Amino acid sequence: MSQANLSVLAQMTPPQTTMKAILKADRAPGLTMVHDYPVPTLGHGDVLVRVRAGSICGTDVHIYKWDDWAQKRIKPPFVVGHEITGEIAAVAPDVTDVQVGAYVSLESHVVCNTCYFCRTGRSYICENTRIIGVDRDGGFAEYIALPAQNVWNNPATMPLRVAVLEENLGNAVHAVMEQDISAKNVLVTGCGPVGLMAIGVAKAAGARAVFATDISPYRLAMAREMGVDRAINAATEDVVGLIRAATDGEGVDVLIEMSGAPSAIKQGFMALRAGGEASLLGLTPGPFTFDLDEHIIFKGAIVRGIVGRRLWETWYQARGLLDAGLDLSPLITHEFKMDDFERAYEVFMSGESGKIMLTP
Repeated sequence: MSQANLSVLAQMTPPQTTMKAILKADRAPGLTMVHDYPVPTLGHGDVLVRVRAGSICGTDVHIYKWDDWAQKRIKPPFVVGHEITGEIAAVAPDVTDVQVGAYVSLESHVVCNTCYFCRTGRSYICENTRIIGVDRDGGFAEYIALPAQNVWNNPATMPLRVAVLEENLGNAVHAVMEQDISAKNVLVTGCGPVGLMAIGVAKAAGARAVFATDISPYRLAMAREMGVDRAINAATEDVVGLIRAATDGEGVDVLIEMSGAPSAIKQGFMALRAGGEASLLGLTPGPFTFDLDEHIIFKGAIVRGIVGRRLWETWYQARGLLDAGLDLSPLITHEFKMDDFERAYEVFMSGESGKIMLTP
């Protein structure tokens, strides 16, 4: 066998044949840790990533709880987890632009590259998207295989606690950067992890002032750590009155809606000035009554729905913000081994945490 063939064989042979993985094994609440799940094989254009860390997302909680959304969308069994960082362990023979040993974070949306949206530069809404940890095996495991086009190279000096957040950070970057926020007053409604990231992004991108609302004192305290100018408890304070008082009666220029709570959405649009812009990322629990005439039409507001990250524009924007000093260090408040995933999910669902990192 030639030296070249030996090299390909070495790259294609995984160091083991089975691995530990956290599965959504059944159509029922909960997850299962297994120790003999097959290490994934590589198809054309694929890479094998040795997972170094993952972080829990709200989507993972929906899957864990087996709520209405999960029951309609999810088809077990599969490995969960879509916010992943690691290193390249092997590459398929036709992959030439990704090197074994590279330190990478993963884009979770595996797109088709051929549909109308992919061909017109909007692959983030690809109609054939398959999300890792949702529609195909994810990364709460020792290894994950996915297309080489889904890996993002990290500098060797990037802390693991930052690299594991890059995918989720992209949602905040997409929502905030869809409009010009330089020297603008910005309101972030909802201080969950992505809302907290949005605060940091808005500050780093040059917002004049950033306001944030939530009903959790814990989350409002985290908002202050992320540099918010005014954290407002929507359960006990007059959100609209306080914002108008702080903006000479005008209201905010930009609304970043991250909560999905109908009350927060209404408050946000009430605080939005005429001609303002809104990015909506939070998912609502269902239909609700909203005065479209008052809040959007007569106000002349521009409203955008946000899903995922622009591929790959948002990743480049996020890298630029991180290089310029965006500090994500307050966001990861807990770390657990994947073997202790039940405790990790319990803490995350308590609402008394930021992001939670899992390591193999």
